[in-house]
Amino acid sequence: MRKVLTGLLLTLTCLLSSLAFAGPKVEFKTTMGNFVVELNPEKAPKTSANFLDYVKSGFYDGTIFHRVIDGFMIQGGGFTPNLVQKPTKDPVVSEAQNGLKNQIYTIAMARTANPDSATAQFFINVANNQGLDYPNAMGNGYTVFGKVISGTQTIDAIRKVPTMIAPAPQMGRMSDVPTKPVTILSATVIQ
Repeated sequence: MRKVLTGLLLTLTCLLSSLAFAGPKVEFKTTMGNFVVELNPEKAPKTSANFLDYVKSGFYDGTIFHRVIDGFMIQGGGFTPNLVQKPTKDPVVSEAQNGLKNQIYTIAMARTANPDSATAQFFINVANNQGLDYPNAMGNGYTVFGKVISGTQTIDAIRKVPTMIAPAPQMGRMSDVPTKPVTILSATVIQ
């Protein structure tokens, strides 16, 4: 009996400690369904704060998933439906060395070749993308800062949309653009 009680107490303690470390949650409502991401400000404090600032300001509302590659990732948070890039705040410093991996349904920051260039755009991995982890072939990696905790069926639906090469006003042409816009209707911090 004592062993059973000790085991139950240990299980309960582990459960409560995992609940205590739960990070902020953001609900995305899109034209293809909803999903919720949980951020990890303990491992990616600057990235999480940057992302939450964009969410709270309403920046993501009306942007699209502009790059969709099934078997790799879906990227959004920077372009309007007519492929005009929205102006952003200053970049955030890379936190790719935080130990979080680019596994299926994790959310990470998109960036240029400069590891410290991430602003508003993010991507959700739709596969385990070890090549994006720190250190990768170029020595950098991409900062993972959370994971999808509900609505993976929405992510799976988005990753399957047909794509095309599309004219983009500020960039010439963009590839892997959904043929029908997948729009983020709202992104909201929830409890």
